[in-house]
Amino acid sequence: MRIDKFLWCVRFYKTRNIASEEIKKNRVSIAGQPVKSSKEVKVGDVLAVRKNQITYKLLILQIPANRLGAKLVPLYIEDRTEKEQYEILKLRKISQDYYRNKGEGRPTKKDRRSMEDFISSDNLAEDSDWDLFFSDLDSDSESE
Repeated sequence: MRIDKFLWCVRFYKTRNIASEEIKKNRVSIAGQPVKSSKEVKVGDVLAVRKNQITYKLLILQIPANRLGAKLVPLYIEDRTEKEQYEILKLRKISQDYYRNKGEGRPTKKDRRSMEDFISSDNLAEDSDWDLFFSDLDSDSESE
């Protein structure tokens, strides 16, 4: 099976096109050698895949016939990624949360619409109060 199809079948990439683009960028290698999309993979090959700024190492246990369900992936590949790589990923996630917590920063489209509705309803209430104020003055001047 072609390596781009294999990476798509074991759900490492969302589409086969993305898998082939990553291979063209030399982010996938077998035994330290960068490969082309047409490279055939065999049982026992160890893939090194650079994704999310860490390097995953995957041992091929079986070749699937077609795309797998997520629960079946461990039957076809074994993750041999070093723990240090996962620590790097965890530190990156923590550092991103440091400067912007969830819910802070730029409002979402829904938040903006809610604010606009709130502001526009306040303006209507203010206009009606203002009109009422002057209508009271008009009624006072008419009664005099």
